[in-house]
Amino acid sequence: MNIDTARARLRPVSASDIDDLVHLDSDPEVMRYVSGGVPTPRAVIEEWVLPRAEAERRRYGTGTWALCDPATGAFLGWASLRTPRHSSRTELELSYRLRRTVWRRGLGTEAALALVAFAFDHLGTERVFASTLASNIPSRRVMEKIGMSLTGIHLCDDSDLCGTPDAPGHAVDTRTAPYDPDRYEVEYEILQTEWRQRSLRWSSMRHRSA
Repeated sequence: MNIDTARARLRPVSASDIDDLVHLDSDPEVMRYVSGGVPTPRAVIEEWVLPRAEAERRRYGTGTWALCDPATGAFLGWASLRTPRHSSRTELELSYRLRRTVWRRGLGTEAALALVAFAFDHLGTERVFASTLASNIPSRRVMEKIGMSLTGIHLCDDSDLCGTPDAPGHAVDTRTAPYDPDRYEVEYEILQTEWRQRSLRWSSMRHRSA
């Protein structure tokens, strides 16, 4: 299913996007908060990333969408909704990654907002969450702009990315523990009830301004 926003089109990724996905993940700045700047091998994209996205789409109607320029079809990045493997809740994980050339244009927020709307309005999920390193301020701003709230801070579980020998996944009390934003992950969420309330407020505001 294609999803159109004001300035972009989201369409399911396919094998035709492999070159663009490899190029995207080859930019050290793009990958700074993902892998510490290490590029994703082409084989991983061909044999794991793309098949996983296609499996998600077939089974759940979720997966990964390529973010494209609607006029030219140029690949700008991607956004995804993923079903957690070990969760008893009806929830989806939101992720997004854009080419550096289109950063700071609001396209990440636009794409993320479109997928959250799709998750709640079409898929009926109860919760959408997203996570990133605490030091990744641009990504956190996207989460906050689409209405998500901070729900947790945990030690990063990727030693290559965070360089921490501590036990991963432990919740952190930042009032008493030393806090280094490069060593911790933050999780944000928005619930379906919160989304409905925001939608009603937006509808009311549009009605008053009409």
